[in-house]
Amino acid sequence: MYSIIIQLATNKTLVPKRSLLKKWAQKALSRKIESGEITIRIVDSEEMSELNHTYRHKTGPTNVLSFPFTLPENINLDIPMLGDIVICAEIVNKEAKEQHKSQQAHWAHMIVHGIFHLLGYDHEKESEAIVMEALEIEIMQSLGFANPYETGENEPL
Repeated sequence: MYSIIIQLATNKTLVPKRSLLKKWAQKALSRKIESGEITIRIVDSEEMSELNHTYRHKTGPTNVLSFPFTLPENINLDIPMLGDIVICAEIVNKEAKEQHKSQQAHWAHMIVHGIFHLLGYDHEKESEAIVMEALEIEIMQSLGFANPYETGENEPL
């Protein structure tokens, strides 16, 4: 069972339907865990810039940030709380256009990418990046999208 909470803190016309966001998240989660709770917050450039500065000490907005939740050891939950993913709608849409990808494909990739960060995957080292990217490609293809790391048109297959 998955609990996927969607928070819209930006113009909803910039964002795919909630049902699609949840579908993409469930697909990524289902490959690694049986249950979990996440929040996906969609924000504007201003809010993302503040988060990026506060938590990564970087200037300006980024496409996606993940905030894993750490549960105190003495607490057990029926559904594990994995954490929050924050996505900047303006940046994701801009990147999709610049990279000649469909908006849906790029949004799906940002959801999948953010979830793998919540699940403990990283891409700081090349060996970690190879593992994480292979998992992302597998999930994206299972959703009907091409390899998100290839350039060019990335329309649903």
